[in-house]
Amino acid sequence: MDRKTILFNFPSNFQMDESHLARLREITRKSDVTFVSGTDLERNEVAKANILVGMPPRSLLKDAPKLEWLQLLSAGAELYLQPGVLPDGVILTNATGAYGKSMSEYMLCAVLSLLLDFPHYRDNQRQHLWKSSGKSRHVADTTALVVGFGNIGREFAKRYKALGGKVIGVKRTPGKKPDYADELHTSDELDKLLPRADVVTLSLPSTGETQHLFGREKIALMKPDAILVNVGRGTAVDTDALSEALYAGKIYGAALDVTDPEPLPSSHPIWSAPNTIITPHISGRWEEHKNLERVFELICTNLTRYLNGEPLINVVDRAIGYKKHE
Repeated sequence: MDRKTILFNFPSNFQMDESHLARLREITRKSDVTFVSGTDLERNEVAKANILVGMPPRSLLKDAPKLEWLQLLSAGAELYLQPGVLPDGVILTNATGAYGKSMSEYMLCAVLSLLLDFPHYRDNQRQHLWKSSGKSRHVADTTALVVGFGNIGREFAKRYKALGGKVIGVKRTPGKKPDYADELHTSDELDKLLPRADVVTLSLPSTGETQHLFGREKIALMKPDAILVNVGRGTAVDTDALSEALYAGKIYGAALDVTDPEPLPSSHPIWSAPNTIITPHISGRWEEHKNLERVFELICTNLTRYLNGEPLINVVDRAIGYKKHE
């Protein structure tokens, strides 16, 4: 393979130590390598790169005539798939698989908090009230509908099943059911599955198919005591419709690590909706040590593969907007 020009553009909070950098230099020793931190990236540096690793400003990519491959640090790739962002023929890979473990723990924590009615007790504590809600439930008595059965959804399903819950997985295309799922269905069956679920989790990418997938019609199919958890992309949920359902008691509660719009405007009524947990997109952060290490290993694997002329992992399918899963 011809000598490559490789540009690493890591955000300031993607904090690698000297051992990480030494390993990257060893893998790329036969290439021309440049490290540029955060937003210091300049157009002429991008214009020279054959390989770019990081989360570069999209505005710089249209003037990258030599770019062959862009490796992202995130699992979500939708911003780089918008028309005119990447030159034709550029391979795009993401970091799917790096964040499932941490995000599934967030999901489990959120579900347990809502099943045990912790938001109610948080509100009581602020008012110094010693009063039971009488609404606590346990995982072993519930069914979780895991919508989006990729790395994140599967990691959550493993943990939920281990606690005694029933798991129904939903994915875009048919596949083999793993042992930790009781059932596996395709997304065209979603409407008939929603009335069975006590917990509905969403770990979906942002695509045309998922845009406001959970609007008034889907939410109306959920049980009145059901819980909705969204950690994928906020655009999968119609925030106004969800807010209305929560205030009307049409579903019991929600945990949102992502919203539409994002950041969530301070004036939106869902901030104060009953039994609602809202966090600022923190369930899958690359600055968390284990996540950073998993992303770093993925980068090293793909760099080694590319420079050896081997197929890359986590190639984003531009037709569907994310990596195809097994």
